[in-house]
Amino acid sequence: MKIICIGRNYNDHISELGNQKLEAPVIFLKPDSSVLPKNQAFFIPEFSNNIHYELELVVKINRLGKHIDQKFAHKYYQEIGLGIDFTARDLQQQLKQQGLPWEKAKGFDGSCVLGNQWLDKSQFEDLQQLNFSLLKNNLTVQQGNTSQMLFSVDEIIANVSQYFTLKIGDLIFTGTPAGVGPVEVNDHLKASLEGQQLIDLRIK
Repeated sequence: MKIICIGRNYNDHISELGNQKLEAPVIFLKPDSSVLPKNQAFFIPEFSNNIHYELELVVKINRLGKHIDQKFAHKYYQEIGLGIDFTARDLQQQLKQQGLPWEKAKGFDGSCVLGNQWLDKSQFEDLQQLNFSLLKNNLTVQQGNTSQMLFSVDEIIANVSQYFTLKIGDLIFTGTPAGVGPVEVNDHLKASLEGQQLIDLRIK
């Protein structure tokens, strides 16, 4: 299973991090060892003092594909969900400043949180009109709509498949809206997609 993540896919998030808008999706990977086991708390790692949450819509690939045309991309996934891409922001900035890869800041153990269930996309009228939100200690910290994506789900699949063969079970994190921020011990995160809670996570 590959975990493929898309960066800089929401304008407001690009602005809050002081990044530049690009003409093609930013792609990075997380290893399968980054997936936090279900029903476990997230433990802040010792190597970072600034772990940020990033809530994202996630799609699960259901068939083998390479060089997928955008008009056929919708056939390569049936289920969607939510995920949190935890980022060691201090480590990421340090690595970026040195011109080094920053996988350590994104792919560490437990940095990939998946919702407690997958939803059939057929229950939604338009995947590019989905509301999702994240609560931290019952206060809304992130609120996005997939209409705000710079690159749609199908555009992402078409682009990614030019570089990586997509396989059954691969996951694509489609980017995060504005509002990312740090977590601290004893924080409680809850995330919902179209009013349905999919993530309930304690920070330790």
